[in-house]
Amino acid sequence: MTGALTVAAIQYEAVAGGIGANIPEHVRLIEDADSHGARLVIFPELSLTGYNLPLFRNADEWLVPGDARLSAVREICRRTGVTAVVGAALRTADGTPRLVSLAVHPNGSEEAAFKTHLHGGEEALFTAGPGPAILTVDGWKIALAVCFDAAHPGHSGAAAGGGADVYAVSALYTQGEGHRLGLHLGARAMDNRMYTVLANLGGHTPLGPSCGLSGFWGPDGLVMKHAAGSGTEVVTAVLRRGALDRYRHPAM
Repeated sequence: MTGALTVAAIQYEAVAGGIGANIPEHVRLIEDADSHGARLVIFPELSLTGYNLPLFRNADEWLVPGDARLSAVREICRRTGVTAVVGAALRTADGTPRLVSLAVHPNGSEEAAFKTHLHGGEEALFTAGPGPAILTVDGWKIALAVCFDAAHPGHSGAAAGGGADVYAVSALYTQGEGHRLGLHLGARAMDNRMYTVLANLGGHTPLGPSCGLSGFWGPDGLVMKHAAGSGTEVVTAVLRRGALDRYRHPAM
């Protein structure tokens, strides 16, 4: 297990054109994050399409297991050694429709985390998933959450119970929700003594303009750093094991 993990939260403004149009931008941003030393890259909710629910009437905008369209993402992850978490709609092998954060590892393996707490129009499109998925990167345990999951303390509590060091949230928070965003991410970090990471969709979305603020919170619940604006931006931080240990195992 390494004493530090460099993570990039990608605040991403999805481009029109669905999966095919957004894959090259994901590859470019993974390369950018790699140049800053990132070992883990987190993209926002539905980053491969944007939060455009009517788009999913088109079967082509759903991923399937082993989807060939992710080959460029798999290749950049293999070449750089980065694990990238992308947001998409996924039909599982048995046809179940899921809103997913999909981790693509350098060795070509993939792990899916399904959104647990659907809301609004999502409920007609997707089937809610089980509790948080936890993946391992360089010995660190990373729990994946999708947007409204972060509003439910039980979700992050289950992640902490599973040994998570980091609670990584892929989301869409819009203008006027910055205070709510800060409360969610700060409380989840402080209550569970773990780092939290937010990758927020950027720019203009069907739900309104993004409030930005992608970034990192320490195990004390305080902001470490966040995006300067509301457009596409790569925010990178070094997460240190010592900070976790100080709060989890305070000196007597």
